[in-house]
Amino acid sequence: MKTNRTEREKMTAGEPYKQFDPELIKRRVFMRQQLQEVNQITDNDDRNQRFKELLAATGDDFFVESSFKFDYGFNIHIGDHFYGNYDMTFLDTCPITIGDHCYFGPNIGLYTPVHPITAKERNADVEMGAPITIGNSCWFGGRVTVLPGVTLGDRVVVGAGSVVTKSFGDDVVIAGDPARIIREIKQD
Repeated sequence: MKTNRTEREKMTAGEPYKQFDPELIKRRVFMRQQLQEVNQITDNDDRNQRFKELLAATGDDFFVESSFKFDYGFNIHIGDHFYGNYDMTFLDTCPITIGDHCYFGPNIGLYTPVHPITAKERNADVEMGAPITIGNSCWFGGRVTVLPGVTLGDRVVVGAGSVVTKSFGDDVVIAGDPARIIREIKQD
């Protein structure tokens, strides 16, 4: 068993890691450079192909408007038939997994980093994280924020402006700050 794990390995596993590790800084700088260029591309096919090359995995049918931002890319896994509207931000210190047939409105934020509560730990530049998992056939209204550790089931609808702080199962409409179930969805 490997005992000297890299900061990247610890980060992806959700364990405490040093966010200013040289390898992680190098990757974030590389991503900022790439994203600045890719987000300026006006041709949809070219822009989306370039985004796909920066992510760990995507389905064939993948469409994202500009401006899409993320930290690393290697922790983002998106299923087939995905549409993301303008101004998405995915902070992918831990894995972000999105199922098939998902549609995101504008200004979506998926945030996996967890910063320590105590000032002493924060001042030591230690960060942690928790993965985000989104099921199949989900729809997010505009300005939805999903916090670390959340899992959403299949066919979940998230109302505009919601802050999702906890996990929910299949076939629900959630909304609010914090998000709560406002309706169950009966599937035909």
